Amino acid sequence: MSRDLQLVLASTSPRRRELLARLGLSFTVKDSQASEDIRDPLPPAEFVSALAQRKVQAVARQLQGQPGTHLVLGADTAVVLNGEILGKPQSEDHAVEMLTRLQGNDHWVYTGVCLRHTGSGKEVVRHSKCKVSMRPLAPEKILRYVRTQEPMDKAGAYGIQGLGSTLVSGIEGDYYAVVGLPLALVSDLLGELGVEIY
Repeated sequence: MSRDLQLVLASTSPRRRELLARLGLSFTVKDSQASEDIRDPLPPAEFVSALAQRKVQAVARQLQGQPGTHLVLGADTAVVLNGEILGKPQSEDHAVEMLTRLQGNDHWVYTGVCLRHTGSGKEVVRHSKCKVSMRPLAPEKILRYVRTQEPMDKAGAYGIQGLGSTLVSGIEGDYYAVVGLPLALVSDLLGELGVEIY
C-alpha cells in the first residue's frame, strides 16, 4: 500500500485489530461511535452490511480535513438462529437464555464488511456467512461459561476464539467471519480498490 494511503479500522474490537494485523498492513484504529440500532427489520445480510457501512461512513466524516487519503474498513457481525438476529447479551441471565437456545442447534453467523476510499468516495460492501453447530450443553456448563464474562460483549453470547471454542462442534464456512473479520473477503475488497496485500 502506498505511503500516502492510510488504512483505518473503524472498530475498537481487539479481535478485529488482531485479525487485520495478520495481513501485515499498517493501520490506525478509530472508534466510529456509530449507533448499532436499526429501526426497520432487515434480513441478516443487509443488517450487518448496513451497520458496517454506517461505521465506515462515521469514521470517514471524522477524517474530513485531515491530510492524506484514507481507506476506512468497518465490519459488523450477527448471530442468527431460525431467522432471528441475536445481539450482544444485556445481562448474564440474557446470555444464559441465548446459549440455552443455541445449544444443540445449528445457527448462522453473518459478518458485513465495508471499505471506503476517502479520496474517490468509492465504497464497497459485502458480507460473509457461515454455519456453526453448537454442542448440546448442560445448564450448569452454560452458567459456568457465562460467569467467565467472556460472552458479555459478543454477538450470540459466545466467543469462538476463546473458551467459547469448547461449545462448538463444527463450522461450515470462514472461521474468521465468526471471529468478526473475514480476511479473505477483506483481501478481495482491498483488491477492488486497487490495494494488493501481496
